[in-house]
Order: sequence, then structure tokens, then C-alpha cells
Amino acid sequence: MLEVQNVTKIFGKGENEFTAINNVSITLRKGETIAIVGKSGSGKSTLLHILIGLDTPTNGFVRYKNKDINAMDTDYWRGNHVGIVFQQFFLQNNETVLQNVTLPLKIRGIKRNARTARARKALQLVGLTHKESSRAVDLSGGEKQRVAIARAIIDNPDILVTDEPTGNLDTANSKIVENILFDLNKKIGSTLIIVTHHLEFAKKCKRVIQLQDGHIVADTATNNSRIRP
Repeated sequence: MLEVQNVTKIFGKGENEFTAINNVSITLRKGETIAIVGKSGSGKSTLLHILIGLDTPTNGFVRYKNKDINAMDTDYWRGNHVGIVFQQFFLQNNETVLQNVTLPLKIRGIKRNARTARARKALQLVGLTHKESSRAVDLSGGEKQRVAIARAIIDNPDILVTDEPTGNLDTANSKIVENILFDLNKKIGSTLIIVTHHLEFAKKCKRVIQLQDGHIVADTATNNSRIRP
């Protein structure tokens, strides 16, 4: 479904030139659960941004269903096919949970009744129906991340991307969020891509891609993966 071929990303010029991603090729299939792991500076976030069109490769291409995403309107493509969850929740603190979740559909001009119905369904999937009228500022960290997940899945995306989704959470809330993400993968069928430095979390995915200095050094199924710390 999503193909990365010979992608290189170079930042800076001359003496300041830095290769963040170096000739990376991977194919991500529909419905997969994939973890991208590596030390800080290994290229994880850069690769993720390129995968979803938030950044463009210096060389190579990314194709979605055989179409180059950078030849499209990438904002439109993401809005229709990709849900994104970051480590930071990026919620509007003084807005209600329901208002935060419906925001992507409001931006797209979907009528209020339709976006409210879809938001309530998304909130049900993350177990927060009872919080729809609460302000985001009044939620716990775990609840805020669940709201962010509901916002990301409101349009049943083909690809659900999460960048360190448990990085700001305690152990108990981390496990809740992990379980929700894998449950959503089964229920809505989105390809789930998780960038994380937590190896135990990564090993719950069916596939683990390990980066080191911008190169893929391992791409393995978790039942036989051996990941270097």
C-alpha cells in the first residue's frame, strides 16, 4: 500500500550537510502493525515525516497505491488517508473533547450533525464517551492522548501513524494507549506505524524496522526479531 524506494534525505549544505536518511527502501502492507525503532538521531522521525508527506525526500520517492505522494496535494492526501498521533497531544485546551475530536472534519466543511456522530463513535472506540463535554485542559495525560487518537481515527484512515505515543505517559496509561492502538488496528483495519524507543512496545507489533545512522539495519517479524538496544 505504501512504498518507499531509495529514499535519501539530506539537510544543510557544504560543511553543514547531514544525511538523515540514506537510501532507504521499504514496503508497508495494508493492515500491518509496524514499529520503527532506533536511538535518538537514527532518523526515525525524519523517515516518518517523509512517509506521510510532511517532508520531501532529497532523492527517491514514496508511493501510495502506486502514486507518488509528493506529486499530489499532500495536505489533501493526509486529510483523506492518514491519521497522526504525536507525543505532544496538540489539543485546544479550552475546547471540549468533542470539539477537539471533530476539528479535522470541521476544517473539511463536514456538517455539524455528521461530524458529531462520527466523533462520538471515535470516542466510544477509545473509551471516552463520558468525557465529550469536558474541557481538554481538565483531562489527565492518558485521557488527552486518547482524545488525540480519537481525533486521528475520526475518518477511518488507511494509515494510522503514531510518534512516541506513550512518551509522556506513566506505565498504566501507556498500557491503555498501547491496547487501544492495537485494538483499533483490528477494528478499523488501518495500517499502524509506531515510532518508539520502547522495545517492549515495539515487539508487540508484527514487524519491527530498526534504524541506525539513517540506514535500515533490521527489518524483521517479531516472532524471531532480535533488536539491539
